[in-house]
Amino acid sequence: MPSFAWRVWPALLFILLPHTAAAEETSLLDGWHEIWIFRFILNLLGYSTIIVPGYLLISYLKRTNYLEKGGGICYPVIKTCVFGSEDKISSLDSGSGSSRTDGDSGSSFKQAVKLTFCAAGLQASYLTWGVLQERVMTRSYGATTPEEAEERFTDSQFLVFMNRILALTVSGLWCLLFKQPRHGAPMYKYSFASLSNIMSSWCQYEALKFISFPTQVLAKASKVIPVMLMGKIVSQKNYEYWEYLTALLISVGVSMFLLSSSEDKHPSTVTTFSGVVILVGYIVFDSFTSNWQDNLFKYKMSSVQMMFGVNMFSCLFTVGSLLEQGAFFDSLAFMMRHSEFAFHAVLLSVCSACGQLFIFYTINQFGAAVFTIIMTLRQAFAILLSCFLYGHAVTVVGGFGVAVVFLALFLRVYARSRMKASRRPAAPTQKV
Repeated sequence: MPSFAWRVWPALLFILLPHTAAAEETSLLDGWHEIWIFRFILNLLGYSTIIVPGYLLISYLKRTNYLEKGGGICYPVIKTCVFGSEDKISSLDSGSGSSRTDGDSGSSFKQAVKLTFCAAGLQASYLTWGVLQERVMTRSYGATTPEEAEERFTDSQFLVFMNRILALTVSGLWCLLFKQPRHGAPMYKYSFASLSNIMSSWCQYEALKFISFPTQVLAKASKVIPVMLMGKIVSQKNYEYWEYLTALLISVGVSMFLLSSSEDKHPSTVTTFSGVVILVGYIVFDSFTSNWQDNLFKYKMSSVQMMFGVNMFSCLFTVGSLLEQGAFFDSLAFMMRHSEFAFHAVLLSVCSACGQLFIFYTINQFGAAVFTIIMTLRQAFAILLSCFLYGHAVTVVGGFGVAVVFLALFLRVYARSRMKASRRPAAPTQKV
């Protein structure tokens, strides 16, 4: 049995290696850091050095009934982080309308200007973010001297850290400058969404080493399917027939695109087994994040407070793991060697942070339906822009699959808006 396992394990690693030729020439021990699954496990081990002690400490404080017996200078901090200060009540952002400006309030011209501003901000932020993401993960950076060779940046976790540290700064300043509701959620509960969020972001960056950007965008568009599954499991949600129908259409469209792309020999559109596995990981982690945040919004909090709490733990997890692996200073050295990469990494983080603020503002002003339409259009534009800039080839069948996916997404938005309109009580008529 041991000898059989020894023969199977290298074969499995051979499948997961990014480049088959390199796998044949390099020993597994020398190239272990090039295997994505090893980096994934190493990241999890780094996070566990923070999660396990935190879990043990929180369990001890709850078991000893610290909330009633505790005291001292650390009591307010421990109470906020472990116990919170309020019971679950309705979220500020999900109220009946008092917290959201109705789309028809004010003049039509002002609303049109606001909508244009939101749409332009979202498109600029996330289209730039997508282009930079593909540039950083799939292209090499030139050497500073003729003796040096070009090199690629490979540490996805450092990019996640860069995004989160700037988002933490922006959301923290926003909370200081603008009045926020009294926070009541135990801070440690943000760590669940934070962990799944950084893992989904890591998978998103890492997947670009194995799949094309259009494939990744379509996979992200199809995440409504696992979101529905997670909603059933985590939140016990019930769904309408049209939601299952559109989910089926999305599955068909994505399958058409993937099957047609597999026949294309262009190197930039090759989809590998590792890429599919990482994409599945991204979708699962991201689905859990959204459902956990929905449950966390039962506490009274604003979206910016949610952004601050999640990013705070994200920075803690990623910087701890990077320092333990020795990758933090290696990535900084890469930035020092390549000023172009440093500019791209900073701009990537700026687009990510600004995009999150535009999300909150758009939903607050116009609601989720308008926001979903804008972001769906953004995904379509991202595919076209990526094909234009980086030469991705799409077949006729693949293009039809893309059209089916976005048709299904727009049908979801239309059906949801019609359902909300039918449930809204009619305005009372005045008696003459």
